[in-house]
Amino acid sequence: MTDKFVHLHLHSEFSLVDGAVRIKPLINTVAEQAMPAVALTDRANMFALVRFYKAAMASGIKPITGCEIWIRDPEDINNPSSLVLLVKNEVGYKNLTRLVSRGYVDGQHLGRAMIDRQWLTHETTEGLIALSAAADGEIGRALISGNEELAVEHLEFYRDLFAGNFYLELQRTGHAHDE
Repeated sequence: MTDKFVHLHLHSEFSLVDGAVRIKPLINTVAEQAMPAVALTDRANMFALVRFYKAAMASGIKPITGCEIWIRDPEDINNPSSLVLLVKNEVGYKNLTRLVSRGYVDGQHLGRAMIDRQWLTHETTEGLIALSAAADGEIGRALISGNEELAVEHLEFYRDLFAGNFYLELQRTGHAHDE
């Protein structure tokens, strides 16, 4: 049996600022490549969810619901870090929609819906899987700045918070600091 590749961090045209992928062509490509599943993790929103879910299901592909959220940096409010959240079950779906909604209602800054780190508790993250968001996440940023101690601190926080459902995300896209 060969291993199958599954995209777990992907932005669509609904990411508004940094996404260009259209839903139907995405699903067609995923089907052509015989990928069993695909996650949609638009930045700070779930606007494409219904269209994505219907298209994936109609093509026999497992849709994985997710979102790349912005985590407010209290020391630099204009430069939030990222965290990718994927839905594991119904509880996770409800928690993700609550977090995203709260970002819009209580966390907006300069038009960005941000999440305060203290909003992330065992209760609000139940049913969710988290990816560290590579260089855009708190761990990646700490490593890039040379602060390994802070990177380990962030790693321990998220590992404990997501109890077996936290993964370090690696990206090799040809950008500086990928390695």
